[in-house]
Amino acid sequence: MITSNTIEVEKLNQIITDIKSSSNKELISAMDFLAEDFEETKKMIISLSLHLDNTENLYNKVLNEYNLRNNE
Repeated sequence: MITSNTIEVEKLNQIITDIKSSSNKELISAMDFLAEDFEETKKMIISLSLHLDNTENLYNKVLNEYNLRNNE
């Protein structure tokens, strides 16, 4: 989870736990934090997916060369 200057995680949990009593300002802070966390998480997933694809391609390239050498 991200570290944000706008809201502390404990405060976010408090807002969510007692959402009906939270002020609009608190709700906006929570939404901002969650939106930022969502975007950061999405970027990490995309980056990791690209890394995983690259690793698979490299593995297949090495495996192909290995198989060519052993089938001769």
